[in-house]
Amino acid sequence: MKIRIATYNIHKGVSSLRSMPRVHALKQALSSMEADILFLQEVQGRHDKFAVRHASLWPEQEQHHFLAGESHQAVYGMNAVYDHGHHGNALLSRFPVLSSTNQDVSDHAYESRGILHCVVQLPQTELHCYVIHLGLFARSRKRQTEALIEAVGTSSPPDAPVIIAGDFNDWTNQLSATLRSSLGVTEVFDENLPSRGFGVYLRSLSGRGPKLKPARTFPAALPWLRLDRVYVRGLQIESAQVLHGPMWAKLSDHAPIVASLALK
Repeated sequence: MKIRIATYNIHKGVSSLRSMPRVHALKQALSSMEADILFLQEVQGRHDKFAVRHASLWPEQEQHHFLAGESHQAVYGMNAVYDHGHHGNALLSRFPVLSSTNQDVSDHAYESRGILHCVVQLPQTELHCYVIHLGLFARSRKRQTEALIEAVGTSSPPDAPVIIAGDFNDWTNQLSATLRSSLGVTEVFDENLPSRGFGVYLRSLSGRGPKLKPARTFPAALPWLRLDRVYVRGLQIESAQVLHGPMWAKLSDHAPIVASLALK
């Protein structure tokens, strides 16, 4: 069985400049991905100020339900709460969601973070999905990664297929090796590696394997930093790509990743 998934930090449904609503265009863009499961970060559950200021452009529904439409089931994990609203992570699934939990992994008072775990019923098996958005500070990300490893180890069977996706804020790529060794996961761009070149030659001479690098996804207008990731276990990676261009640059400061996977 094949499934198509996407991960996307949607920047709360507003533009990077002037915070203009982009929710309706965003819904069309998500639909164009034709993804069975979407892992979304910075989803605005409620924002009273935008709802008043941009009444004609701001949906009455919560963003996750509005973006899911009738084709997907929506699960929301509320992380950051403030006087005029809240935001967090969300999972949109074309398949039934059997259960969900949202674990608070906030490392300090200035950043509210969570791990949204959803068990999705595929025709053949149960798929464990984890939506993640790690902190801006290296020490916080390290502790949150340790919490993620523990969460996956305790909440999903060792033989169950797993997808961990989201905004890792790990621009120095310090966390991938830990996740691979602790959870046995593969990042979807691990196989998209150069087969030739002087750097590849030097690494082979020294007995080292290829240097694994996630894709560049930030900023969306000219992606340079490798912030967004998709890690999988028990799934074959058929293809993965970053969606970029003028349309995507207007929707969020992150570019989305879309991947086609198959059950092993």
